[in-house]
Amino acid sequence: MDKPKSNIDFRLMSFTYKVRDFFLPRANILREVGIRPGFQVLDYGCGPGSYILPLAELVGKSGRIYAVDIHLLAVQAVQRLVSKKRLTNVEVIHSDCKTGLADESINVVLLYDVFHDLDDPEGVLKELHRVLKPNGTLSFTDHHLGEDEITPRMTSSKLFRLSAKGRRTYSFSKEEL
Repeated sequence: MDKPKSNIDFRLMSFTYKVRDFFLPRANILREVGIRPGFQVLDYGCGPGSYILPLAELVGKSGRIYAVDIHLLAVQAVQRLVSKKRLTNVEVIHSDCKTGLADESINVVLLYDVFHDLDDPEGVLKELHRVLKPNGTLSFTDHHLGEDEITPRMTSSKLFRLSAKGRRTYSFSKEEL
């Protein structure tokens, strides 16, 4: 990921996300992804954790969520949320790229509104490719990129191919190397 935002920028972003989430609940976006109970989900660039609660409901107690962010305030915000809601199926990871997860262990990766900020997008895509199961899905959205930019940027590395376009997200499948 890119260098962390300043603390003030992060707090402002967190506030705007709360307003956004009120008008467009994250559960509505996640419905496009097809997440089921028991899934292992990686929320890469999780920010303040907008997707954590709806994800916890979708994956159930038998599933697991890995929330990764470079910003310490994001990690702390998600840890507070996990503690407050007593979620036992969420692991928070503080990292700038590497997740530390096992190869081919993740059913769904969420890469939401962070791609435009990445210093090393190719390195991140390689890491996501490594952890994603062969039949897994990389769910993508980034309101900073135009529709004509998304597919070429996500597929130029030959690691992923577009498999579906939803109303708010793009789904990419893992290419075998």
